[in-house]
Amino acid sequence: MSKTVVAGALGECVHVAGVSRFLQLAEKAGWRTVFLGPAVSIEAVLQAAEIEQADLVGVSYRLTPETGERLLAQFAEQADELRSKGVHFVFGGTPPVAERAAKIGFFEKVFHGGEAEEETLAYLKGGTANLSTEEDYPQDTVARIRWKSPYPLLRHHFGLPTMQDTLDGIRQIAEAKVLDVISLGIDQDAQENFFHPERQDPRRKGAGGVPVRSAADYRALYQASRCGNYPLMRTYSGTDDFIALAEIYMETIHNAWCAIPLFWFNRMDGRGPWDLEGSIREHQQVMQWYGERGVPVELNEPHHWGMRDASDVVFVVSAYLSAYNAKAFGVQDYIAQMMFNSPPGLSDAMDLAKMLAILRLIEPLQDEHFRIWKQTRTGLLSYPLDLDAAKAHLAASIYVQMAIRPHIVHVVGYNEAHHAATAEEVIASCKMARYVVQSALYGQPRMDADPQIQERIDELVGQAQVTLEAIRSLAPSSVEDPLVDPPTLAKAVKIGLLDAPQLRNNPYAAGKAFTRIDSRGACIEVDPESAKPMDEQHRIKKILATKES
Repeated sequence: MSKTVVAGALGECVHVAGVSRFLQLAEKAGWRTVFLGPAVSIEAVLQAAEIEQADLVGVSYRLTPETGERLLAQFAEQADELRSKGVHFVFGGTPPVAERAAKIGFFEKVFHGGEAEEETLAYLKGGTANLSTEEDYPQDTVARIRWKSPYPLLRHHFGLPTMQDTLDGIRQIAEAKVLDVISLGIDQDAQENFFHPERQDPRRKGAGGVPVRSAADYRALYQASRCGNYPLMRTYSGTDDFIALAEIYMETIHNAWCAIPLFWFNRMDGRGPWDLEGSIREHQQVMQWYGERGVPVELNEPHHWGMRDASDVVFVVSAYLSAYNAKAFGVQDYIAQMMFNSPPGLSDAMDLAKMLAILRLIEPLQDEHFRIWKQTRTGLLSYPLDLDAAKAHLAASIYVQMAIRPHIVHVVGYNEAHHAATAEEVIASCKMARYVVQSALYGQPRMDADPQIQERIDELVGQAQVTLEAIRSLAPSSVEDPLVDPPTLAKAVKIGLLDAPQLRNNPYAAGKAFTRIDSRGACIEVDPESAKPMDEQHRIKKILATKES
């Protein structure tokens, strides 16, 4: 049986927009709601509370603080008997009135209008009145997703060139209570040479992130986040010594989830010591290690193809291979990362169609042992240099992302094209994202109903299945499952079934792809000789014919 909340504007106050929104959130949280309207007398509020057998009473006042204080003191005196019977009371108003309401000491929670709606919703779902301790905030990724639903978790990358600046920034971000997950940005030596100080170069200390050099450094960074809304923390899986790093991460920062590619962070992209086939094996072992411990895993894979101008089909195929491998290696909670705006220049319609095609392909993989959590983000290479224009791009991109109702929004700071984000810029970017998310959840148009988008989804799914079948055909009959077989997957890249224009002259890849953005705003493969669009059947036929000859 649902609980009941009654609420209205008290005394002579006629402003009820806040009351209405509070009751809408209460309905989302499962309450039965009774709206009392504007200018309700104290007696009428208390009478309604008794008649409706209210569990919670909400009153609002948005006029003169002095008048409001006298009215609320009188209300508290008359309502005290109901409170002694277990009825809870909350107040909402302007900051000056809310400040005086809090001093009365009667109301369980006082809203001043600046709270995030997800915080209000968390309270209505049964959380504590004032979220203030680590126990108030779930410290497990899946639990936090469910706690915050329907709002997505917000994640942002953060890491400055010195430990002290990063420590100070983490504290500032946590205290702001706008970010759920701090993705710790560590420098290249921390990713590749953490266990090999002899290979570290002091001249590049802090290049690309915070120079973490010991387990104690990681513990200090985590400890800095133990305030505010106690955000989760996670970091890169590194490019060498993967399992040893994983053990350090779990012990020090309680890594919220693992993020690792399938084909990247090796010699092919110059970010690690492994060859392509060897790195695929290593990455699969990392997935298995985290899966055995029940830790979520994200494959930050498809956007690496998109950022190298690969076709939308290759992007979708790599996303399917990512989910497929995660499931095959025992991952229970899979975070499907979908970077929009990659490559830059895609239309919103075709970008959204690409992500929906991915979901159509991977969602059938779900079962009681394999759950998919959707994570979206703005394209790393898509931000304009002009910071005002970049703020608009951040908002527009996230609004489109909300069409797939992500569980996690990876906020990419508006400053991305210009410089590494400061704590102030992380906070500002998250505030922008939070407002866009809130606007979308009020009631967003069904963009996925666009016939052009549906047509493109069908096209991409069909073409991706052709490519996946071609990859399977590369394996000898003795291979039980080609889609998880490192030699087969490496061969698919080497001969060009998976290819991108920016892999030209790469010893590990074919580098023969030619793509362009067509009139629809889709990234398609074109014939290098005729420049005409080329479907996967035609493209694969040419590749296999060249291989056989």
